[in-house]
Amino acid sequence: MSLLQNIHSFDVQTFSWCMARKHRVTLTRMGRAVSFSADGPLYAVLAGALWWLGYEELVWVLMFGFLLERSLYLILKRGCKRNRPAQALENFSSFIIPSDQFSFPSGHTSGAFFMACCLSEWFPSFNMILYVWAANVGLSRIFLGVHFPTDTVIGALLGCLCAGLAIGVVL
Repeated sequence: MSLLQNIHSFDVQTFSWCMARKHRVTLTRMGRAVSFSADGPLYAVLAGALWWLGYEELVWVLMFGFLLERSLYLILKRGCKRNRPAQALENFSSFIIPSDQFSFPSGHTSGAFFMACCLSEWFPSFNMILYVWAANVGLSRIFLGVHFPTDTVIGALLGCLCAGLAIGVVL
């Protein structure tokens, strides 16, 4: 069995375990709100507020980093073309309609971890809250049925990598 087949098998087993949880319905309801908090337009509003509050350097990091993150995200998404759980698994429907066709990597998770990394650099006293929020965004994408676990893990790594690069380049 190839490495990709092993990863997919692990993903399907882990995804199925998540979908079989006793409190999945409650987790899915909460997941909608958490997932919404990581929608792209809210980041633009936050950047505007940060600019207004005098955090211009942070806003430059966010703009450069998001340009980098979205570019890499799109390259991976279009290059890998991994089907979402609803297309890959028989008798499964996701709980929301995803914004695009492919699953890998999770853009919501990538964006959330990017924001958590960047904001933690400027506001370190909030880092625990930020990373818990980002991790919950990733979990919400699984419980909403639109991503496999490795989609969110790689999304988190992508977001953190892009944040580190953006901070390193802009500062």
